[in-house]
Amino acid sequence: MTSHTSAATLRVALLPRTGLLTDAVLLAGGAGLIAASAQVSFGHPVPITGQTFAVLLVGASLGTVRGGASALLYVLLGLVTPIYAGHGEGWDVITGASGGYLVSYPFVSALTGWLAEHRWDRRFSSAIGAMLTGNVVIYLFGLPWLAAVLNTNLEKTLELGLYKFVPGDTLKLYLAAAALPGAWRLVGAAKRRTGR
Repeated sequence: MTSHTSAATLRVALLPRTGLLTDAVLLAGGAGLIAASAQVSFGHPVPITGQTFAVLLVGASLGTVRGGASALLYVLLGLVTPIYAGHGEGWDVITGASGGYLVSYPFVSALTGWLAEHRWDRRFSSAIGAMLTGNVVIYLFGLPWLAAVLNTNLEKTLELGLYKFVPGDTLKLYLAAAALPGAWRLVGAAKRRTGR
């Protein structure tokens, strides 16, 4: 079942008119969600966290510009406050083994926002495609960065930066892909009840 609303994103469906203050709150809320999802983390040199789930959802919910800006805000705030995984902060984290993953977040959030604006978030099957695309882009940034920082060969790079993430990332992308169409159904039902 798909949503019948013509809104481009969930943000537009719920808040069709926004001003500067509302946008600031949305960006801060998205950055806060990404930061909160980073605080449960384990493993080294690249920790396993819930960040990818949050980055994908923020992008899909807020759209290209606001989603990308929200993830960028998170990355920038982490340079001066301990909101990265494991309460990390600063250039040492960005230039470290996990820096490529962090740098990818604004691009990935903007990409999933763009896909959502093109209705990829309305059905489970297309939402999986959007979330999988976002995950692939995260790895395209993260793995070469990890290899360059740690001077690892391909096998070691994949061991440290890919294999251990696949089960969790698969679960997270399925959860995100289920949450988005579900949210659209709720929005549609609410609009039918209110006649708007």
